[in-house]
Amino acid sequence: MGYKVAIAGATGNVGREMLEILADRAFPADEVVPLASRRSLGQEVSYGDRTLKVKDLATYDFSDVDICLMSAGGDVSKEWSPKLGAQGVVVIDNSSAFRMDPDVPLVVPEVNGDAVRGFGKKNIIANPNCSTAQLVVALKPLHDKATIRRVVVSTYQSVSGAGKDAMDELFNQTRSIFTAGELKTTKFPKRIAFNLIPQIDVFMEDGFTKEEWKMVAETKKILDPKIKLTATAVRVPVFISHSESVNIEFENPITADEARDILRNAPGCIVIDKREPGGYITPHEAAGEDATYISRIREDPTVDNGLAMWVVSDNLRKGAALNAVQIAEALINRKLLTPKKQAA
Repeated sequence: MGYKVAIAGATGNVGREMLEILADRAFPADEVVPLASRRSLGQEVSYGDRTLKVKDLATYDFSDVDICLMSAGGDVSKEWSPKLGAQGVVVIDNSSAFRMDPDVPLVVPEVNGDAVRGFGKKNIIANPNCSTAQLVVALKPLHDKATIRRVVVSTYQSVSGAGKDAMDELFNQTRSIFTAGELKTTKFPKRIAFNLIPQIDVFMEDGFTKEEWKMVAETKKILDPKIKLTATAVRVPVFISHSESVNIEFENPITADEARDILRNAPGCIVIDKREPGGYITPHEAAGEDATYISRIREDPTVDNGLAMWVVSDNLRKGAALNAVQIAEALINRKLLTPKKQAA
């Protein structure tokens, strides 16, 4: 007997990806229910070869739901995730609302999959920030080999990380530039078309943005609290896939060749690293793919035991929807969750 799965925020970018990935991976669901706010009631979304009608999150009866993939934003999650958890629904939350809660596991299955065992305190498991997810997938196998001391990362994040309105803004601004039309800026603080914006989320008192702080705090929680990390997060005029320039300092020696071999055999990683024009991955090529791609692996001669590399992944998939579905699979594979119908 399969599970009953609800998708909260099913009409958004990530919600639609969740539906597609559940179908693609043949997730053991007897029923999948797309949910959104009342204004989306009756809209249709695709689930495999089926079309499903969206239902109202606020009035839906969750009594027989096993898993809720929550992708409706932090405010909605803060209101609904504890309520659903109290009803015995396991919530896998894509927002930042519960990531740093000590009673909520923050999980990337390739990195700390066993952490899902701690879900029972609140029946909530948190998905990390999209830029953190792909980073720790690449760091974990190298940390196991040579112990990471410090990481310096600059991100090149696509507009889809800011939602559908942000994608529309890039499209409309680009069109306006070519047609001499009016160029409107509403979603971003500055023009995004043919530009870069070195700000994602709000500024904090120390001068870092909240997005940069998330990468620091979440990497420590998921991977190792001893790792020192500093980040610069930049929004770029790319529709899908986040890219990262990563500089790593290790406690123990590790060569570029060793790192390349380790990453080729690491779960969730694909190495594309030919030292020739085009012998690397770009965000365009990673869009629609599940893997975290790693290129430009090289030794950094400015520090002892240093490496530099380029990491790219589809932020809507591994950075959000895919990771959430993998967390659900991790619960099932570890036999931590029985369908309510079967239990009854």
